[in-house]
Amino acid sequence: MNYELKLRLLSVALLLMALVPAVQAEDFSAKEVVLEHIKDSHEWHVTGEGETAVVIPLPVIVNSSTGWHVFCSSRFQHHADASGLRQGPYGLAIATEGDNAGKIVENGEPVLDLSITKTVAVMFINVIILLCCILFSARWYKKRKASDGAPGGFVGFMEMLVMYVVDEIIKPGVGKGYEKYTPYLLTCFFFIFTCNVMGLIPFPPGSGNVTGNIAVTFFLALCTFIIVQFSGNKHYWKDIFWPDVPTWLKAPIPIIPVIEFVGIFTKPFALMIRLFANMMAGHAIAVAITCIIFLVATQTVAVQLSMSGLSVIMSIFMMCLECLVCFIQAMVFTMLSAVFIGLARVEPEHE
Repeated sequence: MNYELKLRLLSVALLLMALVPAVQAEDFSAKEVVLEHIKDSHEWHVTGEGETAVVIPLPVIVNSSTGWHVFCSSRFQHHADASGLRQGPYGLAIATEGDNAGKIVENGEPVLDLSITKTVAVMFINVIILLCCILFSARWYKKRKASDGAPGGFVGFMEMLVMYVVDEIIKPGVGKGYEKYTPYLLTCFFFIFTCNVMGLIPFPPGSGNVTGNIAVTFFLALCTFIIVQFSGNKHYWKDIFWPDVPTWLKAPIPIIPVIEFVGIFTKPFALMIRLFANMMAGHAIAVAITCIIFLVATQTVAVQLSMSGLSVIMSIFMMCLECLVCFIQAMVFTMLSAVFIGLARVEPEHE
């Protein structure tokens, strides 16, 4: 999927570069709209701009020099002052410029922030939705016998999806003894898939860029990394520190062992970046294409109709593509995690 990532990032860069000159002459900023959508924040913007904006305030939980404080993000001022700070209570403020942009600061320095941000709130909602779907399906099976007919409707769809992931992704990737890794890998797949799908909904409870947040993908990759290392057998560690290569490649200068050891960390890093970059770029492109409609609002009627029509067609195409990418990225993360676990448990071949 590297080609897809490169094309997406290139498309975002070229589109924004083309839009910036046109935006500078207008009050509307496409760059700010795109960045606002893909970044995390302490409030949930629904619609509108300025004084007419509809915003859902979120809980703020911080530890500053005066102790712990819990309050609502609506207590921060809507507009920034001359120093680029949105002033709030207890001497706290949200920085809008510089290295601490988007963070809560005190006297210009970041504080310990455990707030329920937009990403966290959306993640909680996604988890609740996922639990309801799983528990509803499990309840159906609990009331049936093994001899009963196959389920239909939503429960049948969930069974089909679970069996596909287990039979086509987990079992071939992990190999023998895949059963004990199935709960984790299924959790990864359904969590990522749910977050991706909910991110396509442009209004609450959706619109969150959860898997486009590198902190989320970092944690998922870290979980896979820990499981892989604890699942590694004797042969796995031998191939890392004393592989079957000519002796001069591993002693006295451990060239191959160093490369293999670095590979332990590059695998989860690739998992993290692949999911993060693909989902972030997809969201950025979709929003940037929509911004074309507002950029041509002051142009002639012919330009408005042609560019707005093109924007709508491209937006529909991107949304259809994103629906496919939602499933593909969840499948790829689960598949690679299963393969990494399987490689750590492979037995040596006996001739």
